[in-house]
Amino acid sequence: MKYRKLNRETRIRRSILASLTKDCINYGYVVTTEARAKEVRKFVDKMITYGKDGSLVARRNALAFLHNDKDVVKKVFDELAKEYENRDGGYTRIIKLNERRGDDALEVRLELVK
Repeated sequence: MKYRKLNRETRIRRSILASLTKDCINYGYVVTTEARAKEVRKFVDKMITYGKDGSLVARRNALAFLHNDKDVVKKVFDELAKEYENRDGGYTRIIKLNERRGDDALEVRLELVK
């Protein structure tokens, strides 16, 4: 699987991706840079797919990735899985915003599709 390194060490990159994934699931959206959003989208979609599966193995995989945040995993398996049960992927969208002041990085809004 091809992935972006985001100029970070592996452990820091995984932590950033897990945190952004948790925030996107909790709040329904997250504002970040375009490269990070494109990378996080894969993990948000994977977590919702785990929720739709509903097995114990899927729940444990989600817990492992999301740093044992049981509230987020419960939301994925109980709420989001039911909301997206008739949808075969494409649970997120990226909306481009403007450049960030300071470093001119393109900011985007990654949100769950309702």
